[in-house]
Amino acid sequence: MKTLLILIVVAALGVGGWFSWKKYGSGALPPQAINARPDSAVVETRSIRFAVTAAGDIGPAEQVSVRPEVNGKIEQLPVDVGDYVKKDSLLFKLDDRDLQIEKDGQDKAVERTRLELDQAEREFKRATDLFGNKLISQELFEDARTKHALARNSLDRAQKSLDLMMDRLRRTQVLAPFDCTVLTRPVSVGQAVSGSGGFNAGTEVLSIANLSDLVINAHINQADVTRLSVNQEVDVSIEAIPGLRLKGKVERLAPQSTIRNNIRGFAARILLREVEKVVRPGMTANLSIPVASAENVVAAPLAAVFTETNPETRQIERHVFVKSGDDWERRAVEIGVSDYFFAEVTLGLQAGDEVALEDKGKNIKAGPKATTKPGGSTSVGSASGTRATVAGGASGGGAAAPRAASAPAR
Repeated sequence: MKTLLILIVVAALGVGGWFSWKKYGSGALPPQAINARPDSAVVETRSIRFAVTAAGDIGPAEQVSVRPEVNGKIEQLPVDVGDYVKKDSLLFKLDDRDLQIEKDGQDKAVERTRLELDQAEREFKRATDLFGNKLISQELFEDARTKHALARNSLDRAQKSLDLMMDRLRRTQVLAPFDCTVLTRPVSVGQAVSGSGGFNAGTEVLSIANLSDLVINAHINQADVTRLSVNQEVDVSIEAIPGLRLKGKVERLAPQSTIRNNIRGFAARILLREVEKVVRPGMTANLSIPVASAENVVAAPLAAVFTETNPETRQIERHVFVKSGDDWERRAVEIGVSDYFFAEVTLGLQAGDEVALEDKGKNIKAGPKATTKPGGSTSVGSASGTRATVAGGASGGGAAAPRAASAPAR
């Protein structure tokens, strides 16, 4: 019974395949497989907003590599990775027993020189009185004055040595320079470290950063950087946190270009505002920087706008193919703001016109051509030319925006 069912199923599949081959074997596709691509679109009124997009890595605005200034051994290390530390709180402390012994010696040296200065002052005062009464010679008086001056100098030197020792002792304790979070801690208690004045700029004990102020380091294409300016608003989304939207501003734009991933561009620094705690350094951010917009304007699909250079005037001209009865009419247009999908048509079209999304050829009816005379006036003439090439790889047509922003032009 089971074998019979299998034979029936195989036979049914064979019959179905034979009928399908008979119906579509000539190369025709079944109706549901035909994906008819539209070759025209209707001009409509819409709002257009063009924004420069880029991606960058999030990092702290302030990050510090904490290294001791003197050599020593870690005695206290009360913080660890991820700890939040207030300003002037202890980050780590070095073993200072040797320095304390030296400090005791300096204290005694200061005390000794102070006693010597007191004695020299008494002798000098007595010598001054005796010399005033002509009871001692000039030589003895000068000797007493010299001893007094030398004692004062000795006290000054001993005091400065003590001050230097106290400064070295203070450097064994490293405090937080600002409210920060510990990012890394590559050493442990008891490990010997070198000061920043030693080999390889010293041993890194901690790295800290202020995570309240984050920045995004992005690479802006050289074709877009001229549209940006410092303090410009930026819309930010985080790849790792879907749905989160942040606001930022352009803080810095590099004056010189660099090459990253074989693309020449300029480094940009974006300062984030009102950063939430879920945002962390190292995350990838997507940037959208609005540079131009037009509200409720006549807009045509970018694929419908063709761009070419007039061989006579060497000027860039744009045209569309407009439905006129059963034929297509070639019509010159002027373009305003455009994004990657639609272009504002400032002259040549009106809402409701049907335009072609592909080149309809040369042998069609030519419509009026809009040209701009010197001084800004506009005249109408005839248009002719060849199909333009898309700049930037857009399919169909394309347009650049001479007023404010431009998208890939065709």
